[in-house]
Amino acid sequence: MRIEHDILQAFIEEILKAAGSAPLEAAIVADHLVLANLSGHDSHGVGMIPRYVDNLKAGYLKPNEHVEQIKKDGSILVFDGRAGFGQVVAREAMAETISVAQETGLALSALRNAHHIGRVGTYGEQCTDAGLVSIHFVNVTGHRGLVAPHRGSDARYGTNPICISLPATKDEPRIILDFATSKVALGKIRVAHNSGKKVEDGLLIDSKGNATTDPGVMFSEDVGSLLPLAEHKGYGLALMCELLTGAIGGGGTIQPGNIRDTRIINNMLSIVIDPARLTEADYIGSEMKAMCDYVRESPPRTGYGNVIVPGDPEREQRELRQAHGIEIDEETWRQITAAAESYNVTL
Repeated sequence: MRIEHDILQAFIEEILKAAGSAPLEAAIVADHLVLANLSGHDSHGVGMIPRYVDNLKAGYLKPNEHVEQIKKDGSILVFDGRAGFGQVVAREAMAETISVAQETGLALSALRNAHHIGRVGTYGEQCTDAGLVSIHFVNVTGHRGLVAPHRGSDARYGTNPICISLPATKDEPRIILDFATSKVALGKIRVAHNSGKKVEDGLLIDSKGNATTDPGVMFSEDVGSLLPLAEHKGYGLALMCELLTGAIGGGGTIQPGNIRDTRIINNMLSIVIDPARLTEADYIGSEMKAMCDYVRESPPRTGYGNVIVPGDPEREQRELRQAHGIEIDEETWRQITAAAESYNVTL
């Protein structure tokens, strides 16, 4: 089915308000989730609502919390998300980090104990809207691992995304690189599973370490694992995300000595830079345009369309989905409406 984005957002807001969120919090979270769908990232969109509702009812996710700044040392900041909605507390932490970067030229922040922060590219976009460059590393704790290490046969860590963002210039739109360090995010496997589809070869292994295309292995009792991006390279990046955010940032890693139930707790280490402190804006703009034009002009290989740069797919998807609606499979919609009905909310 296809649903217009504004109708979908209003529905998600009503679910969240019925679950205890204040209207502003409900609007921020719903906008974030629907924007993820509009951007083509259904894995981080409204399909997360059933999991959020489960965590709200279990007390793992606390509505109406705000980020707490627990340390400021020059341009270094540390925040506690207080297990609040990640879309709210991460946004608040980034707003303060942006303010410091605008003042000093460079800011580093560690966010701990935030419930699922959603699509990390949103925070890159928040920085580019302020004319800043940003780098973000994220890990997840509170539940079992999802991704097998290179050479391993079972899951030991999460999908641990990395985001790098550059602000727009007068000739080139902003560039947002946002990717999981696994070959695919778990949410994309969930979407395939709910749609009754197989996945591509090379993305999954079963509980015995054997290759499989069945997304159901990630939701069965004998659970399987996602595989790391680019073999040892993706594994190395993921492990560094784990250590930078969980050890250096102080939020804890996914190692089994820390809490594991069904909560989704994210930690994020962010570096925010004012590019004007490094070189002239006109030079940045001319180099960005020249380089992006250069790569886009590469003749595409057989079977591919035109060459793109990070951020292009999201812009294309937003235009299409705003015009034609957001497609949601029947099982995902059943799960969302069941979560809504548990609070006596109907579309």
